[in-house]
Amino acid sequence: MIRVAVFGAGGRMGATTCAAVTGSGDLELVAAVDPHGAGRPLAEVAAAGGASVSGRAALIEVAGHPDEIAGAGADVAVDFTVATAARANLRWCAEHSVHAVCGTTGLAAADLAELEELFAGSGANCVVAANFSVGATLMIRCAELCAPYLDGVEIVELHHDRKRDAPSGTSLETARRIEAARAASGAAAWREEPSETAVLAGTRGGTTAGGVQIHSVRLPGLVAHQEVIFGSLGETLTLRHDSTDRSSFMPGVLLAVRRVAGMPGVTVGLEPLLGLTT
Repeated sequence: MIRVAVFGAGGRMGATTCAAVTGSGDLELVAAVDPHGAGRPLAEVAAAGGASVSGRAALIEVAGHPDEIAGAGADVAVDFTVATAARANLRWCAEHSVHAVCGTTGLAAADLAELEELFAGSGANCVVAANFSVGATLMIRCAELCAPYLDGVEIVELHHDRKRDAPSGTSLETARRIEAARAASGAAAWREEPSETAVLAGTRGGTTAGGVQIHSVRLPGLVAHQEVIFGSLGETLTLRHDSTDRSSFMPGVLLAVRRVAGMPGVTVGLEPLLGLTT
């Protein structure tokens, strides 16, 4: 039985993770951390995040700080918080030899480099992924395959209206991967921005350093969606992935929880756990 703690237990993804862990047969939820729910039973805190937690886990008292769960004996901690909190939580995991699975977006290359150092000197490992959906992971891999052969690309990412960052971590990772795939193939750089006049500022979205346009949509009713639209002479090719429920991320999260102990150091992305090569 793998003993699991969840950081951000009161958030939508954290609460869903708590429910998924308690519903599995080989994992045990032993601790939950969320400063906004500190001192309250997990069942109440998770319900506010839209998930139902039952059994013994429902009675867990939510902690306000990682130090408060040091005695819980967690083997793995899952983090779905915000970047500032995740940095501190992952540092705590490395220092306390607790394996970490992080789905929090907003971590930069410098953060990943620091994590490499922290976990290299720790008895624990870490898996960091911008998106734990298997379908989204396959979409990004397909986009990599397409990148060398088509002349232009734009990304449209659509999320619920309470998402704090824009563009999404998934769209940024998609852009990075297709830029790298195109550069490695020796294909010409993406076409330059064709618009000469911006009648309304920001209409064309944001442009990455590699020339990929990203457009962000935030609306109630959405969960997590992305389109990668390629274009060439006389044709377009569109890759689209839709997560219509947060449960779509749970198979990937639980896979990482089960596999992180055997993945030395820091693993970035879900692909290595799925056996995909890039």
